[in-house]
Amino acid sequence: MLSATLYSLLAVAAGVAAQTATPSAQDAPLVTNNPIGASYVAVLPKKDGSSLGGSIQVVSGPGGKGAKFAVSISGLPAEGGPFMYHIHEKPVPENGNCTATGAHLDPYKRGEIPLCNPEDKKQCQTGDLSGKYGNITGSSLAVQYEDLFTSLTPGTPAFFGNLSFVVHLSNKTRIGCANFQFLGGGISSVASSGYAAPTGAHHGGNSTISSPTLTGTGSPYGNGGTPTSSSTNNPQNSDSAASQVILGAGAVLAGVMALVL
Repeated sequence: MLSATLYSLLAVAAGVAAQTATPSAQDAPLVTNNPIGASYVAVLPKKDGSSLGGSIQVVSGPGGKGAKFAVSISGLPAEGGPFMYHIHEKPVPENGNCTATGAHLDPYKRGEIPLCNPEDKKQCQTGDLSGKYGNITGSSLAVQYEDLFTSLTPGTPAFFGNLSFVVHLSNKTRIGCANFQFLGGGISSVASSGYAAPTGAHHGGNSTISSPTLTGTGSPYGNGGTPTSSSTNNPQNSDSAASQVILGAGAVLAGVMALVL
């Protein structure tokens, strides 16, 4: 009985520690050599009993600097918000299981705790899009923004083109997910980058984002880059959240020590 309880406490402590930044964590570097005109899209599939729909489209930024995002999500439930969305570290399998997409894309080992400070995006997880640009507090979101830390060059740490994005309830339940697909374009902005530029059936090289046909409401271009629902991530809460996690981990470890002794 004692060994089982000890194992459970150690597992909880390990889970708490896994959510925090690791000693090897580093700031995300600026991406300056994305292939010009490369374009990707992920479209949420329709599911029976759900009105959730939408897409995320991404093209390389001007001169290969960062990436331009167009996010359109609609049909969110009336309860369960504020809603979050992130790029995850694995693609969605054929059975559509969103849990199989793993954790957020986090090549620089930043962790989820403390919370992302949108005023200092280089310290956020690469895939924490709603942390950097705002949670969804209503039933839909239509927004454009540029992220300077996302890569469209295959083989680089911050590359997302073979991964997925996931929509979450506020309690982190995953309610929708979709894989990114390559649309076309991709003229290497730096000839000596050492990475092959994306290839595909379409090679227009056009960096303008064109919206696919979607059900529901909301356009990626409807509000000039301002979310229809304001962010609920408050940077002032980051230190508090981190302190609570650290205190929680300390309490768990103290319990472990008490049982051992």
